Amino acid sequence: MSEESSNFIYDIIDQDIAEGKVDKVHTRFPPEPNGYLHIGSAKAIWINSGIAKKYGGLFNLRYDDTNPEKEDDEYVQSILEDLRWLGAEPTGGIFYGSDYFDACYEYAVKLIKDGKAYVCSLSPEEMREYRGDFDHPGKNSPYRDRSVEENLDLFERMKNGEFPKGAHTLRAKIDMSSPNMNMRDPAIYRITHTSHHRQGDKWCIYPLYDFAHPIQDALEGITHSLCSIEFENHRPLYEWVIDNIGFEKKPKQREFARLNVTYTVMSKRYLRNLVETGVVDGWDDPRMPTLCGLRRRGYTPSSIIEFVKTSGISKALSVSDMGMLESCIRDELNLCAQRRMAVLDPVKVTISNYPAGKTEYFEVSNNPTDENSGSRKVSFGRELYIDRSDFFITPPPKYHRLYPGNEVRLMGAYIIRCDDFVLDSEGKVQEIICSADLETKNSNPADGRKIKGTIHWVNAADCIDAEVRMYDRLFTIPDIADKDSSTYNDYLNPESIKVHPHAKLEASLADAGKDDRFQFVRSGYFIKDSRNPGVFNNIVALKDTWSKIRK
Repeated sequence: MSEESSNFIYDIIDQDIAEGKVDKVHTRFPPEPNGYLHIGSAKAIWINSGIAKKYGGLFNLRYDDTNPEKEDDEYVQSILEDLRWLGAEPTGGIFYGSDYFDACYEYAVKLIKDGKAYVCSLSPEEMREYRGDFDHPGKNSPYRDRSVEENLDLFERMKNGEFPKGAHTLRAKIDMSSPNMNMRDPAIYRITHTSHHRQGDKWCIYPLYDFAHPIQDALEGITHSLCSIEFENHRPLYEWVIDNIGFEKKPKQREFARLNVTYTVMSKRYLRNLVETGVVDGWDDPRMPTLCGLRRRGYTPSSIIEFVKTSGISKALSVSDMGMLESCIRDELNLCAQRRMAVLDPVKVTISNYPAGKTEYFEVSNNPTDENSGSRKVSFGRELYIDRSDFFITPPPKYHRLYPGNEVRLMGAYIIRCDDFVLDSEGKVQEIICSADLETKNSNPADGRKIKGTIHWVNAADCIDAEVRMYDRLFTIPDIADKDSSTYNDYLNPESIKVHPHAKLEASLADAGKDDRFQFVRSGYFIKDSRNPGVFNNIVALKDTWSKIRK
């Protein structure tokens, strides 16, 4: 596990405490309930909740539900589930941006009365034109000098629903020539005739995030508003709102680099498109970078937090390797996951010299790396299944598994030799006829001959049928986030899922619990699918083979 080291955010907080600016650290996580959280969200959650724990402070969950056109209670519930799954309990409470709609409205009225906000009647297209660009200053709206009385009247009528969407906005009166585009009289309220998931039809106007967020932070007593780096240029507006409303205790906004990961994207809009077009099996599809998808795939909260910690906290933009995330869960499961035998592509093996109807049991270790994991009994009978790839009629060079005339060790059991095989009408191997050296009951041959190959197997008499799903990267290129979003589909990996519908699993897996994770010998790590009890999902491969394949 990586050790926690100092970073610039800790330094800021340490200094604030030393200078007496802060008595009790209070942080928040403010997700918009318009989709499911993803691996990038885990970084913001860990930073904000982790800092509250580190300094003995409080951590709030606050839903940024100020845009009713995209929000849904389904997402509200999923966000809280994901936080608690990661161990980030909102110790300071659970809040909603909509809790503060009345306060935001009153503060907006205050700004109007103070001559610091006005109702603008420019269309969205005209506003963009008046705003200017990075090379040209903006120009004042022709409505900028409306009287306080007229602004108050129009703003109240906006609230009462007298105007259609887009007819007016309320804008902060700051500086249209500011080099910071966010300070060029930004809109702070817009008209939206959409029912809110909590407020119903009470409101026809909604505050924009840059106005509502600092107010919410101040009212909740947030000391450090920690957000991703794209809000750095919004910080002057954040501070303008706090200063001009007149809050005495002022939260401090500071920014950190987002968590980006190779071979995937973090755009909620695109992820939603994948779901709605049926490219993936819902938000929790195990190929998705969503936290619910990672949970369904079998990732643990500790492996995700370890990945976030390893990626580090800085202001520099970077992309973390998907292989590092996989390494975190692989290293964890290697130590704790029990081993089981599973045959993904089965072919029948008959042991011709083994008595029909006889069953015996072999003692097999649950985890060779953990001496405390114990062992289990695995049944053996006349008819078995092995993986089709463990048999060749005409083997390639240096092939040490089963082929006519060759011997292999059945893992934990006898040595067998292939004597014959049966083909079906299409020329595919249907059955392999073998004989067992019955003197090698989990021991070496008495005559000293060397057996080079060992293969896994299951007893046909009591194995269970299951579907096993193998997962790969969602995209074929690592830098997919650098591409234009309209071309994302061009890079979808057609082999991101491979289904083995007729797998045969060791009988003990019939009792697998929903949170039990196993190493299927020679295949990878797996967990029972949360939606389909007859399905096992591949969590991660035994080794990182992707980078080698792509070189």
